[in-house]
Amino acid sequence: MNAPGTVWQGASRRIHMQEVGLRDGLQMEKAFVPTADKIALCNALSDAGLAKIEVTSFTSPTAIPALKDAEIVMREITRRPGTVYTALVPNLRGAERAIESRTDELNLVMSVSATHNLANLRMTQEQSFAALAQVVALAQGARVAVNVSLSCVFGCPMEGDVPQADVFGWVQRFVDLGVRGITLCDTTGMAYPTQVHQLTAAARARWPAVEFTLHFHNTRGMGLANVLAAIDAGAGRFDASLGGLGGCPYAPGASGNVCSEEIVHALDCMGYGTGVDLAQLVAAAQQLPALIGHDIPSQIAKAGPRLALHPVPADFEAIRQRALAR
Repeated sequence: MNAPGTVWQGASRRIHMQEVGLRDGLQMEKAFVPTADKIALCNALSDAGLAKIEVTSFTSPTAIPALKDAEIVMREITRRPGTVYTALVPNLRGAERAIESRTDELNLVMSVSATHNLANLRMTQEQSFAALAQVVALAQGARVAVNVSLSCVFGCPMEGDVPQADVFGWVQRFVDLGVRGITLCDTTGMAYPTQVHQLTAAARARWPAVEFTLHFHNTRGMGLANVLAAIDAGAGRFDASLGGLGGCPYAPGASGNVCSEEIVHALDCMGYGTGVDLAQLVAAAQQLPALIGHDIPSQIAKAGPRLALHPVPADFEAIRQRALAR
C-alpha cells in the first residue's frame, strides 16, 4: 500500500496500472474489431507489462456484439506471468462462460445510484445485489477471484451527488460476502480532486484489507488530477484505457476513461514505478485508429513523450551564422 500525503515523492512507489480498453473501450465502438486483432492487441498490452488487463465481457452477444468473441479471445491470448486477466460478467451464465474460458478474475458491476442502476442494468439495486451474490458464491466455489466495480461513486448524471454513506453501505455488503477487490468508479467523469481524496482516504481507513481500485473518466478534463489526488490519499491501483477509449451510454458527452499511456507517462515523469514499458504502450495505442476507424483522444500517441526530441531546422547552421554576424 502507498503511504498517503506524499504524491510529489514518487521514487520507488509502485502504482498498478490496469487496462480496460479492450472491454470498456471496444464495447463503445461501432466497428467490430476482428478477433485476431483483439488477441494481438491484448498480447501487446501484456508485453508492455500491465498489472491487469480486462480482456472482454461475457455478456449477451446480442447486447454487446462488439465483444461477441469473448470465449475465443480469452482462451487464445498469450498469458504473461504476473498479469491478471479479468473479464466483466453480468450474471451466473456469464460467470460460467468466463470460468470455462480460464478467466483469472470476474469483474462484477452495479451502481450505487438507484436511478443509474435501473437505467443501465434494467434491475433495482436489490435485484442486482442478489444476482451478483450468486456469482460471488460460484466464483468462490471455483476458486476464482472476484472484483466488484461500483458505478457512479462520485456522482450520478441523473441524481447528482451520491451520499458517501450510500457508497460505503454497498462496499460493506460486498465485503461481507468475502469480496476483497472493490473498484470505485467515476462512471461519467463527475469526480473532482478534493472529493476523490476525501472518499479514497476514508475508504482505505475503514477497510484496510480491501484492494481498492480507482476508475476515472476524463469527461471534464480532471482525470489526471483525480489520479494524483487518489495517490495522495494512498491509492495504488488505477483503471485506464488505451488511447483514452470509452464512454457511457447514459451520460451524453461523456468521454473515455483516463488514457493509459498518458497516465503512465505522467507517473514515469514523477518517478513512480508502474512496471509498464511506455514505448510499447504507445506503439499499441498508435494501432487503434486503423482498428476502430477514427482518431483517438490520446495526446501521447500523437505528440510522443516529453523527451521525444525533434531535429533542428534544415537551415539551422545558416540561422546561427546570421545571428553571429549581427
